[in-house]
Amino acid sequence: MSASPVLTSVQDGIGTITLNRPEARNALNQAMRPALAAAIAQMRDDAQVHAVILTGAGGAFCSGGDISAMLDTSRTGLAFRKGMRELHQWFPELVNLEKPVIAAVDGPAFGAGLSLALAADFVLATRRAKFCAVFGRIGLIPDLGAMHLLPRIVGQQKAKELVFTARTVDAEEAQQLGMVFDIVDDATALTEAALALARRFGEASTAAIGMAKTIMNQSFESDARTIAELESYAQSVCRGSDYHQDAVRRFKDKQPLRFDWDRK
Repeated sequence: MSASPVLTSVQDGIGTITLNRPEARNALNQAMRPALAAAIAQMRDDAQVHAVILTGAGGAFCSGGDISAMLDTSRTGLAFRKGMRELHQWFPELVNLEKPVIAAVDGPAFGAGLSLALAADFVLATRRAKFCAVFGRIGLIPDLGAMHLLPRIVGQQKAKELVFTARTVDAEEAQQLGMVFDIVDDATALTEAALALARRFGEASTAAIGMAKTIMNQSFESDARTIAELESYAQSVCRGSDYHQDAVRRFKDKQPLRFDWDRK
């Protein structure tokens, strides 16, 4: 029996999704797509999960779409569009997952792998990580949300340059462009850094972070008034939460707050 193309685990409130086709540098094939969709739904629906790590097995994050599958010329036109629309059903669930998502990138994050990395809230990378909107090398356009996410992270002009040239960006440049949050030395340090970052959200209000994330994800498409209305509704919900009431009591009683990022 072949191994699952996507592995999931939950430990101490941290969910991990691992792309598991190391023999193909975790290229996104037909079997991986529904498995990844199911993994994202699992993390979304598990109330015990407060943060999610997305990573790849075997020294690669994701090398993009499985080019060998592209040799099948029967999947063109409407059939291919159907497959793309299926991707677009679950990918927004990752982008808008109301929990902090950390992409731990070692090796290539190319094509669809770049899109998956950009969907995370924080991208941690090893020094050998590489990023590339590689689509243009085979006469395609960026997909899986890349043309929406990339300009918002690096700016319109730089996004066009990366897409038009399909050139490879190393971890240092990716950090300068705002794609990478932090760089570590190797795969072992990457796992440790991702877990350490995820743990720091353990005492935070997952609901408050989730609503703040949802609103900020709309900020480029919405005007100030719409964002203000969303803010009003979300803040009203947060004010009535047990978490907030407990924090106010702690403050009044001069007790330490459960969540204080500055207190390591």
